[in-house]
Order: sequence, then structure tokens, then C-alpha cells
Amino acid sequence: MPTLVLLLLATSIVSAGMGAFDIPSDQVLSSVLRHLGLDVGHVSDANEAVLWNIRFPRIVLGIMVGACLGCAGAAMQGVFGNPLAEPGVIGVSSGAALGAVGAIVLGVSTFGSWTVTAFAFAGGLITTLFVYLLSRSDGRTEVVTLVLTGIAINALAGAAIGLFTFVADDAELRSITFWNLGSVGGASWKIIGALAPFALIGLLVLPRYARALDIMALGERGARHLGVDTERVRIVVVVLSATLVGAAVAAAGVITFVGLVVPHIIRLIAGPRHRLLLPASAVLGALVTVGADLAARTVAMPKEVPLGVLTALIGAPFFLWLLRRTRSRQGGWA
Repeated sequence: MPTLVLLLLATSIVSAGMGAFDIPSDQVLSSVLRHLGLDVGHVSDANEAVLWNIRFPRIVLGIMVGACLGCAGAAMQGVFGNPLAEPGVIGVSSGAALGAVGAIVLGVSTFGSWTVTAFAFAGGLITTLFVYLLSRSDGRTEVVTLVLTGIAINALAGAAIGLFTFVADDAELRSITFWNLGSVGGASWKIIGALAPFALIGLLVLPRYARALDIMALGERGARHLGVDTERVRIVVVVLSATLVGAAVAAAGVITFVGLVVPHIIRLIAGPRHRLLLPASAVLGALVTVGADLAARTVAMPKEVPLGVLTALIGAPFFLWLLRRTRSRQGGWA
């Protein structure tokens, strides 16, 4: 954890200084210290404006979004007992994107400038609830049924997004592209303030279920024999994960594969215990997102590569490697 935190701080400082308008790292640090009440060096007004109005909001939003996706991914894999699970498996990402796209194309303005964000968050939570209700039978929810229902709802949401895209005009298509590809380019302190309560709730409460998730790795029947209320744990973890992912998608659009890749990297390094896995996945998720956003801003300057494209380019090969590794370990079957 100390190593991850130091890497995150170093990456954040580098990211704050690099871009179309370069700022030396010592001025980045001086600016931060000045706002903490320590006058250690002169920083020009132009640099201050770029840092606090553009760069720092973008970095903080990237940290929060990555932490939400990383922690939610680790929790999903634990509660489903499936190493290939990721936050979108229960439809929350596609549901949030559908809510945002629907608000854009239908021209809804109920909440003013917050309308699209609110509809995205609500769409993610409603889709998750719908998947969960469809999966229940006789007061219980089977993991396989939940996953398969999520896959079906994902396909349905994708079809609805396709229909909205078909009838959208040019301006609406640009906004839809943002939600489908993901970006933290629209970051502001106001958006961060709206995301923070949901992120804090999920990030602080999920680790309380670390022991239950460890026991559930033994299998649902074994966990029940050891006194774990598996149904209640599953409900709470799914709702908290949906809250984290819904808030992240509402703020930055659909950013894929962070929730899949990050928990596996932590497992390879530090093992499967959720007491460390959940917070470490949050920190590494933040590190990956900030690093990927830095690459997105600088690799093709002055243009910007969509963040979701870069995370998919990294995550998809990792997913294929993981699939082959799982298959070889299980005698030829994935």
C-alpha cells in the first residue's frame, strides 16, 4: 500500500505538469504547498489557473473514478466467485450509459446541467435492481442466474443505445460518443463534489465485508455453514458496487477493463485476502486511471485519445491472457 500510494502521488505530480501547457514539477508542488499555507516558492498566475481549474480537477476525478472501478471490480469478483467478473457484469455500466444517452437524445433538462449525470447514475442503479429482481427465485439468487441475466440486460441496453444513436443528430452524437468512450476531460470541482459522497460510502463500507467475501470463496454452501448470510452479503455488495460504478460512469462515461484488470494485478502481487485486496484495488485503480489519462492527453497532442479506448487496449490483452491461464490451469477448460 505505501508503494502504491507513493506511485499514485508521483504520477499525479507528473500528470499535473505535463500537457499542451507544461508546468515544472517544482511549481506543481509549490502551488499545492501554497494552498496548504506554506509559501515555499513563486508560481505564476497562469500556472496557478491551469493547475487549479483544469489539471487538478481532472486528476482528482481520475483518482476517484479509478478507485470506484477498482474496488467495485474486486468486490464483484469476490461475491460472484468468478475471476473473470467485472463491474459491468450486472448491467450497471450499460444501464448508466443508456440513462445518459436517453437524456441526451430526448432532450430532457429536468435537473439543468446535472440532467445527464443524474440520469446516468439512476440508470445504473435501476438496471442493477432490475437484474437482481429478475434473478431471484424462492427468495434466493443464484450467481449463475444473476450473471446470465446481466449479460442479457447488457445486450438489451446496448440495443437501446444503438437505437438512440440511430436517431441522434450530430451534436447529440458527439455527447453519446463521450459516454461510450469515457473521459475525465470534463472534470470540475462541482462534479467531484457530487461524486464524492457516493464514492466515500462505497469505498468505506465495502471493506467491512472483506471477511465474508473471504469465506464465500469456499463456496456458498460452505459459507452458510460457517454462519455467513450469503444472500444479505450479496445484496449489500452488489448495491454498493453498483453505487460506485454508477457514480463513476455518471462522472466520466464508460471506462472499461479497469475493474477487471486491477484486482488480478493485486492478487498476483499480494494474494487474495479481501482485507488488502479491496483498498489496494482502489489505489491501483486510481493509479491506472490517472496514468492512462496522462497518456490519453499526451500521446497524440494536441488531440486527446478517449480514456476508455486506452483502458480497453490495455485490458483486452490482459483478459485474453487471463482466459488462457485459467484454461491451462483447469486442464484445457476456461
